[in-house]
Amino acid sequence: MEKKELKDLDLLDRFLFAEAIEDPETMELILEVILGREIILNHLPQAEKEQRRFLWSKQVKLDVWAKDVDDVVYDTEVQKRNTKDLPKRSRLYNSLIDSNLLPPGTASYKPLNDVYVIIITPFDLFGKGLYKYTFNMGCQEAPGIRLEDGATRIFLNTRGKNPEGVNDELIDLLKYFQHSTGDTARNSSSRRIARLHEKISDIKASEEIGVKFMNAWEEKLLDRQEGYDEGKQEGLRIGEEKGRKEGMEAGEKKGLRIGEERGLKTGRKEERKEIAVRMKARGMSLEEIAEITGLELSQLEKL
Repeated sequence: MEKKELKDLDLLDRFLFAEAIEDPETMELILEVILGREIILNHLPQAEKEQRRFLWSKQVKLDVWAKDVDDVVYDTEVQKRNTKDLPKRSRLYNSLIDSNLLPPGTASYKPLNDVYVIIITPFDLFGKGLYKYTFNMGCQEAPGIRLEDGATRIFLNTRGKNPEGVNDELIDLLKYFQHSTGDTARNSSSRRIARLHEKISDIKASEEIGVKFMNAWEEKLLDRQEGYDEGKQEGLRIGEEKGRKEGMEAGEKKGLRIGEERGLKTGRKEERKEIAVRMKARGMSLEEIAEITGLELSQLEKL
């Protein structure tokens, strides 16, 4: 695993993204560009907020969770690797947020907040070349009818090619997520992106955050090594079990083959003895019988 320095990270890297978004102003800047409206947060962003509805359910970490003055909830995620399951993961994120918004025993669902799940990726999940894909529930039979359930899921592609439906500022923001450098920021005329770059530059220059990143990297490396060692031991155990099983199967096959050969050999020998007995009864000499059957004279004398 190639080591990166803090200064080389981009906003698509989870560590830098989490550090940046914990600052409410940074979160507001990004949401305003994505959604095209003013955002004022009253619930501070929480990086990697753990969500688990039941003790036995899968533990999931939401990258960044925040709420604005209108009680709209925003879950913002970055995902560098295409795991092919992001649409269903976004559904899980949405359901986890919903399950934690209503207190137990609530009879009405009207208090459910509007929720935005926003996932930013460096790949095109839907193959249409768009920078932005927005999903709301609609009716298949009557496309003009929308299910007003307050749930919106947005997938952003930093490598889009078709600017349809988006403005230049959003395209510049996605380029900055891909390459979080001064050159990328200077190529944009957006004041919000310039301000965002100031924030990111402060993070990259922070000694405290640098130490935190180094510790996080070492912990990740250690976890990976421990996982490798555990996997290696498990692989050896499985290999040994498989080897023993295959060895036993091969031994059984060889034993059967040898048994068959020995049985055949014994059967043939007994058959030759029976023939020799009949020849001897007809008065043939032992020398003639030995030549025909291949038996030893000493064996023929005992018959």
